[in-house]
Amino acid sequence: MSVMTNDKAMSEKQMIAAAETALADISRAREAIGEVIFGQESVVERTLVALLAGGHALLVGVPGLAKTKLVETLGAVLGLDARRVQFTPDLMPSDILGSEVLEEDENRKRSFRFIPGPIFAQLLMADEINRASPRTQSALLQSMQEYHVTIAGHRHDLPQPFHVLATQNPLEQEGTYPLPEAQLDRFLMQVDILYPELEAERRILLETTGVSETAARNIMTSQRLREIQTLVRRMPVSENVVEAILNLVRSARPGAGNAEIDRHVAWGPGPRASQALTLCARARALYDGRLAPSVDDVLALAEPVLQHRMALTFAARAEGMSVRDVIARLVKTVG
Repeated sequence: MSVMTNDKAMSEKQMIAAAETALADISRAREAIGEVIFGQESVVERTLVALLAGGHALLVGVPGLAKTKLVETLGAVLGLDARRVQFTPDLMPSDILGSEVLEEDENRKRSFRFIPGPIFAQLLMADEINRASPRTQSALLQSMQEYHVTIAGHRHDLPQPFHVLATQNPLEQEGTYPLPEAQLDRFLMQVDILYPELEAERRILLETTGVSETAARNIMTSQRLREIQTLVRRMPVSENVVEAILNLVRSARPGAGNAEIDRHVAWGPGPRASQALTLCARARALYDGRLAPSVDDVLALAEPVLQHRMALTFAARAEGMSVRDVIARLVKTVG
């Protein structure tokens, strides 16, 4: 038995044909990204999965790991209208959302005109998001969840598709502000970017310090990306995958009958985490050329989907534990 979406317009044969076409497009996109981003296959996979699932991603890593380059490359390859905002402590909400200005015409009649901010893009790169004040960070909340902004009481819809890929330096860096829990929950995934492997770094040295660099090739259009995102939502999910998602997410919450979780976790993931896991598992299956997700997809995505939706108790932090440790134990239990 499978759990399907409400849209049943596609037959099984049409579904297979659409998936094969989408897989070919995704494979070409991966190849184009690999021409610019060396190594980091897991990072590219998770970021692409987040976009295919129609969500936002938080890229976390120390400076100099090509986070900005990755976002720019994704925008070029996927044919998205991309804009970049460098977050700084003095950045104001209006610098992102836009503002109204008072204008006077030739008849001396005055009226307000809305000037859109950089958020009116299909791919917004929020560079070093945790360097801005909490007030400015919170300005992204409504747009990330509701896909529109409200300025002076007027609603302004954002372009479709709309994705936020935010980069963040570790909180140990000076001049950073932790993101509010409500805003963290708006990100479909947190993707941790680690130092490259030796051979990948060797290739970086040889291919990026010459006279010219390889430019990202455009592979698909924004409309094609939306079609693939719709296909992802049509993919069937088996009952055992649904049960694995529910067991994993619910077992990560205090008060669920797990004494170890009660001792180590202050608060756990909500239903939005279950939704995110379901969508990401579908997208990962399509990314790998499969028509339906498996429990392995759920377990592989547990860390990037759950880690920013959980907080440890003081006792757990005092013991030197991390959220990753807790999730790894939960994955072993469910797996």
